[in-house]
Parts: sequence; C-alpha cells; structure tokens
Amino acid sequence: MQGTYDRLGVHVFASRRDVVRGANGRIAKKHRRAPAMREVRKRFYHEMLDCHQRHQDLVRTFRL
Repeated sequence: MQGTYDRLGVHVFASRRDVVRGANGRIAKKHRRAPAMREVRKRFYHEMLDCHQRHQDLVRTFRL
C-alpha cells in the first residue's frame, strides 16, 4: 500500500480529508458506491490514512 499512497500526490502536511479524496480517485468508479465493496473501501481508506500518519510521524521526528 505504500506505493499507492506515494502515487496519491498528497503532501505530508495535507489533511486526512485530502488523503481520503485522493484515495477515492484511485478506486474504480463502479466500486466507489457498491454496497458489497464497503468493507474493502473502508480498509483501503484506513491503510492510506495509516501510511499518511507514518509519514507525518517521520517528518515530526526528523523535522524535515
């Protein structure tokens, strides 16, 4: 998932909402609102937000 996060094109200081918006663009249109894919979408969004949090932690730790 790290590679997908890197291709979202969001800055490390972007908000969580910006990350979800970018991740939504990576999901196929037919799956964006499919009720059967709800849990998969939630897991994908959470993984993108976890990657974003790790990047923010790195920046805070090393003050990049």
